[in-house]
Amino acid sequence: MKRTLAFGGLVATAGLLAAGLAAPAQATPQDVASDALATNGIAAWATAAYWWNNEYANLVNATPYNVETKVVAKHISKGGPAPDSKPGVVPAIGDEKKSAAKSKNVNLPKTTGKVFFNGADGRPHWCSATSVQSAYHNMVATAGHCVYDTESNAATLKNWVFVPGYYQSKTPWGIYVGKTAYTHYDYDVYEDGDRDYAFVTVYNGLKFNHDGVIPFTPANPGSWKKVSYETYSKFPVWFRGSKWVCHVGNTYYVWAFEDAGRLGDNVGGQGLAYNQKIGQPVFVFGYPSGKHPDGNQAFTGKTLKWTYGKTFAATAPSVKAEELQAVKSSFTGEGALGSSWLLKYNNGRRLGYLNGVTIGVSDTDGNDRYDTSVSPYFDGETYGVYSAAKNNWSGSIAVPWENPLNH
Repeated sequence: MKRTLAFGGLVATAGLLAAGLAAPAQATPQDVASDALATNGIAAWATAAYWWNNEYANLVNATPYNVETKVVAKHISKGGPAPDSKPGVVPAIGDEKKSAAKSKNVNLPKTTGKVFFNGADGRPHWCSATSVQSAYHNMVATAGHCVYDTESNAATLKNWVFVPGYYQSKTPWGIYVGKTAYTHYDYDVYEDGDRDYAFVTVYNGLKFNHDGVIPFTPANPGSWKKVSYETYSKFPVWFRGSKWVCHVGNTYYVWAFEDAGRLGDNVGGQGLAYNQKIGQPVFVFGYPSGKHPDGNQAFTGKTLKWTYGKTFAATAPSVKAEELQAVKSSFTGEGALGSSWLLKYNNGRRLGYLNGVTIGVSDTDGNDRYDTSVSPYFDGETYGVYSAAKNNWSGSIAVPWENPLNH
């Protein structure tokens, strides 16, 4: 299917929760597009190996995705979205029955991290993303064009993984390989910027067992199944039983993966809010990188940053976006794509309700400094896409490690 795009916790109050139980207008199954990312264990292991290979070289060398992040200031105008039904919320993981806690500090959420993938140029890139509530605690939310290849019109971006809390090649809770991506049909087909969001189910996390990296020479190397190294590694890779083996020079090395558990069990998951009133304050969390138009390098993308402000309605007809929400923010576009917009964020619990994802930035006053971030408005259609994804199981792809020297 063709995909193009013109541009790059608190428990609910009784009122909100009651509203959330009302049946919202939402996307029908025909309005939801889904695409496989890694369809089986072999593909998922190979994807993880791609990022672990050569001392995490691809993670370290990945650059922020900068696919048309700028929204021209004159395209930002008043107007914008309206709810399509009653407002609703989905509680965050752990907040289903808990009361609010209070804190004066801005504590960064554990749920946020980076998604890594290969872009249309074949090179490793990343965006911001966050873990969200789901039946199996296995879902990630980000911008649609951080999942779907809008440059080459291929279906999805390759080697897609989520790394919560990523910092300088550290993967503290493991790597979570994407299984299936869900987006709105209007984004898939009609290049609709109002639907530039995606929900992705991920397998249980994988951790790399460094004790399992040992050189050896197999008695019968011809019995090992070779996996295409053009797709997964710069070196030939074989798979047999529970072992990955990389062949470098005259030496074979075994790689071992361990199950890190479910994403939401490890870092939690934000709730979801839709059909909310515009003008409420939100926290935006992401990894901005890149320069302002005046050349100032304000952010490096290495650490998680936050900004805060009240949303306001916006439209951008030239990019087929008539139902946007915006917030004043100095985030630059590179790296900030997919940043989570959290409504009613609780600093003590580090949880809130996901109410948007950054899809672009703009310099609205013409001073060559980005001052505004924009997101699709989350309405019943968004909830419909989320609902299509939330009950899908992923499971574990790790297998017990065996020392090849015992065989």
